[in-house]
Amino acid sequence: MASVLVVEDDDTIGDVVASSLRSHGYGVELARTGAAAVEAARGPGFDLVLLDLGLPDLDGVEVCRRLRQRLPAAVIVMLTARRAEMDVVVGLDAGADDYLTKPVRLHELLARIRAHLRRAGPPVAPAVVQLGDLSLDVGGRRVLVQGRELALRSKEFDLLARLAREPDTAVSRETLMADVWDEHWHGPTRTLDVHVASLRRRIASFDGARVPRITTLRGHGYRLEHPDRVAPEG
Repeated sequence: MASVLVVEDDDTIGDVVASSLRSHGYGVELARTGAAAVEAARGPGFDLVLLDLGLPDLDGVEVCRRLRQRLPAAVIVMLTARRAEMDVVVGLDAGADDYLTKPVRLHELLARIRAHLRRAGPPVAPAVVQLGDLSLDVGGRRVLVQGRELALRSKEFDLLARLAREPDTAVSRETLMADVWDEHWHGPTRTLDVHVASLRRRIASFDGARVPRITTLRGHGYRLEHPDRVAPEG
C-alpha cells in the first residue's frame, strides 16, 4: 500500500483529499503546516507528497526543498494557486516532480497520483546500462559514476532511464512527457526542460569522467549521447 503525505492548511480540502485517498487504499498522513510536514518526514518514508504551496508558517518552496532532502525517493506533487510559469519553475527546481493548479478536480488528482506511483514503482525487467563511466541500475534505481553514487530525484532518474533505453536516438518531447510523466499530461512542457537542465548539471559534476551528454534537438526533443561515440570538442 502506497503511503501519501498530504500537506494542506485548508481543513476542508485536506480532509476531503485525505478521505478520498484512504477510500482508494492509500495510507495517508495529513499535515496542516510546513513545520508539521517537515517533522512528519523524519519518520517512516512516504511514496508521494501532495504539497500545498500556500502554507501559513513556511514558504511552500522551502518546505519542498526540505522534504526533498529527507525524502529523496518520494514523488512530490505541488498543489498551488500560483499560475505564473516562473512560480512553477521555481517549485520544480526546488525538488518537485509535478504540479497541479487549484482548484483541482479530485478524479484528476487521483489519476495523476496513480500515474506517478506506477512510474515510480520497480521496473518489470531490471537491467544495468553502462554508458562510459556511468552505470545505471534500473532495477535498483541507482546511478554510479566511477563507483560514486549520483543522487537523483525520482523524475530525474526516470528521465535518464528513458533516454538510456535508446542512446544516440532522438526522443521527442511528447514521448518523454508521456513515458516519464503521464500520457494525459496537461501541464507546461517546461517541466521537462527544468528536469533536463538539472540532470545535466548533476551528471557534469563528475569532472574528468566519461559520462553521457544530453543534446537538445530544437523543435523535437532530446538525445542521450553515448560518451564513447561522441566526437571530442575542439
